[in-house]
Amino acid sequence: MTYRLSVLDQSPIAEGSSVGDALRNTIDLARAADTAGYHRFWMAEHHASPGLAGAAPEALIGPVALATQRIRVGSGGIMLPHYSPYKVAETFALLAAMAPGRIDLGIGRAPGSDQRTALALQRDRSHHISSQDFPHNLAELLAYYENGLPADHLFAPLAATMRGNEVPEVYLLGSSPDSARWAADAGLPYVIADFINSDATMLADIYRREFKPSARLDKPEVIVATWTIAAPSLAEAEELALPAQMMFAHLIRGELIPVPSVAKAKAWIAAHGSQPRRRRTVLGTPTEVRTQLDDVARLYGADELMLVNIMPDHAARVRSYDLIAQEYGLASLALAA
Repeated sequence: MTYRLSVLDQSPIAEGSSVGDALRNTIDLARAADTAGYHRFWMAEHHASPGLAGAAPEALIGPVALATQRIRVGSGGIMLPHYSPYKVAETFALLAAMAPGRIDLGIGRAPGSDQRTALALQRDRSHHISSQDFPHNLAELLAYYENGLPADHLFAPLAATMRGNEVPEVYLLGSSPDSARWAADAGLPYVIADFINSDATMLADIYRREFKPSARLDKPEVIVATWTIAAPSLAEAEELALPAQMMFAHLIRGELIPVPSVAKAKAWIAAHGSQPRRRRTVLGTPTEVRTQLDDVARLYGADELMLVNIMPDHAARVRSYDLIAQEYGLASLALAA
């Protein structure tokens, strides 16, 4: 293998099930991914969603880390504009102490919500968050872990409280040129959301061209998160993708829905049609999926692929990841590592 394989989970809420069911499924999927040999298991941040339960990755990482043995566990990601850099730094230092050497802090700029929810998440609602704040907040967060604040900085004594403690590995997530440049400037690994923007190969080019080695990373590292479903047949994989297509069709009309069943999605799409999905979708048998993933890795020059999907049937999701792991022989590779 020339690239690692990991999992990005959005804690889907199947229609007729509960948030608790979705969260228990997340922990079960993490255990399965750990056993199957995946490199890391990240949880996404989405707010005010009837279809995705993961509003607080920082609340899930601890239980998932304690329920697993080997796999790295982290956020994909924490939406930094909603929070103070110090709060994020302190929370993830605590998580890193709970599971030493296994915690990742993936940071993003997107709201993970609509604009009204983004405003509700802000403590200070007198002004809207500016994208120009993000690089400064990112620098402050990193400085807490590296004791990098100037001695006369108001918060410099706070950085000292984390000195010598376990800290997470930090990653920057994105799907835009700004995020590519911020990751390069900070010398951070860059995680590209191909499942959001599949015309993003240029971002990897920008990141590599502008990358500045840092104490955290001496050369560029690119992770690509891509939409992937494996099943015993291509036809079944295509059917398993229908619920997410129905959700996407509603999303572009401003409607959020729980994850529908395959049967409901099939009937709805037959009656209404679905918005053409211009985003990349890797579907098929394990062998077909591997061929397509090889192509994605080649396009980006990726060091790692992070597989993401939404399905109402938890058993089908676990099976999808297990089939891919078997195709790559991940469990044997993990044991040999």
